[in-house]
Amino acid sequence: MLPENGFFLKNKQLTLYLYVQPRSSRTDWGQIHNNRIKLCVSAAPVNGQANKQCISFIAKSLKVSKSSISILQGESSRNKTILVNNIDLEFWDSTFRQILNVH
Repeated sequence: MLPENGFFLKNKQLTLYLYVQPRSSRTDWGQIHNNRIKLCVSAAPVNGQANKQCISFIAKSLKVSKSSISILQGESSRNKTILVNNIDLEFWDSTFRQILNVH
């Protein structure tokens, strides 16, 4: 069962439950969608381009390296489970509040 806020945080490890919408007009966070955080990406889901863009955007948004992000589940699905290591807890808190308030 997924957490209703779309993430799980423990010991500086963040697990994101995402619903990815490829071929969007822009890459940006969206609202919670079926207990997953919606992430719109402009890349098409061809040759892993949407996944690469997801990782790049998350790394930039959360100010972590790309190497600290991995796709645990859903590499070829819109529903993805992403693990982010070495997360700054205070920065995540402010980022998540921004995600919720944007839409």
